[in-house]
Amino acid sequence: MVKRNTPGYAIGGMAGGESKEDFWKTVATCCDLLPDDKPRYVMGIGYAEDCMISALLGADMFDCVFATRTARFGTAFTKHGMIKVKKEKYMLDFTPLSEGCTCYACQNYTKSYIHQTFKKNTNAMQLLSIHNIHFLIENLRNLRTAIIEERTEEFAKNWFIDYYKDEGIPDWIKNALNHCEIKI
Repeated sequence: MVKRNTPGYAIGGMAGGESKEDFWKTVATCCDLLPDDKPRYVMGIGYAEDCMISALLGADMFDCVFATRTARFGTAFTKHGMIKVKKEKYMLDFTPLSEGCTCYACQNYTKSYIHQTFKKNTNAMQLLSIHNIHFLIENLRNLRTAIIEERTEEFAKNWFIDYYKDEGIPDWIKNALNHCEIKI
């Protein structure tokens, strides 16, 4: 593919049930072999951690229905991982979906509102979709800024520590970060 000098490269089939260890190693290998001056696109990934790891490994673009599909089931991305807003514990939670988030949903609605309206109409699903897409874009935008400002390691460490606050960072992520020369 590199000899064909295409305008960009797609890395596909990475969300088909392979192990996360195989996932990051495949993305790393492809990004290491593909030219730096051409876009590298990882097809079909939408988990926040997959996008962050892929970007750190050298990928430029991603796409997936996951952010909106999971919203239809009541799941919101947060800086501390995913939450299921349909759970009873959010019935009286008057905080935004993700503290500090600047999306329309977080600026105007609470977990309680989204919980209460989830079964009544599609507004909750739309708000969760808006939030989840914003969350992914904002995280990658912040990573881009950290790269430009040469503080990638600090940003990545803090992001993954926050995201896995309650459960600990999985080994596959530690291994992928180690490949990026980020010690965690």
